[in-house]
Amino acid sequence: MDQRVHVPVDDPNADTEWNDILRKHGVIPEKPPSPTPIIEEALQEAVKRAHDNRLEGKGLDELDELEDEEDEAFLEKYRKQRVAELSTISHASIYNQVYPLQKPDYARDVTETSYMAFVLVHLTSSLGTNAESQLLTELWRDLARKFGDIKFCEMRADLCIEGYPERNTPTILIYRNGNIQKQLVTLRELGAQRTSLEALQSLLVDVGAVKETDHRISKPTDVESESSNLRCSRPSATDDNDDDWD
Repeated sequence: MDQRVHVPVDDPNADTEWNDILRKHGVIPEKPPSPTPIIEEALQEAVKRAHDNRLEGKGLDELDELEDEEDEAFLEKYRKQRVAELSTISHASIYNQVYPLQKPDYARDVTETSYMAFVLVHLTSSLGTNAESQLLTELWRDLARKFGDIKFCEMRADLCIEGYPERNTPTILIYRNGNIQKQLVTLRELGAQRTSLEALQSLLVDVGAVKETDHRISKPTDVESESSNLRCSRPSATDDNDDDWD
């Protein structure tokens, strides 16, 4: 009976003549293909995609400033694309303000409207000391002016849902096509009292209400940061004595 011979192998993955002989005779498995070419190809594709999309999100003024740096035909393509986008947004921007809601009209003003556009409802606090609700009311106005194709609404939570706990305000409800797509109870997920316009814009992108490349999406500025810090410095009141809402 033949005995199996133990063949010493220091490193089966090493590129040596001895390992090549062992692989040829099936003593050690073939060396797996190197991932380097795949990684390099992916990186090259990412670089190419970033270059091809380098003008995404730029406004018409920004495109004009690039006339000396970019190919004219390429710039003209993006100008036409941006003009078309602006035209679409302009025609769809029919709201442009925060709409107060009444319970009898809720189905018409929210559920039915959501078949035509995204509808975001802020269920506000009934107390004047809820800092998060005050902050969201201010940000709601900013968003409504900026994204006129989205309907922003407000209603006192206890008038919308009897017995709704104060500690759950502010609550955000996002409607589309007759259904609630997302709901947030308080601003905890968005930064609590440090919630910014940028955080809410990211929320709009996440739910598909606006595109990530939408030119209306702003980056934080020193003025906005200072304003946000002032809003965050307002005192808040906690209500630990609220009964649970069943």
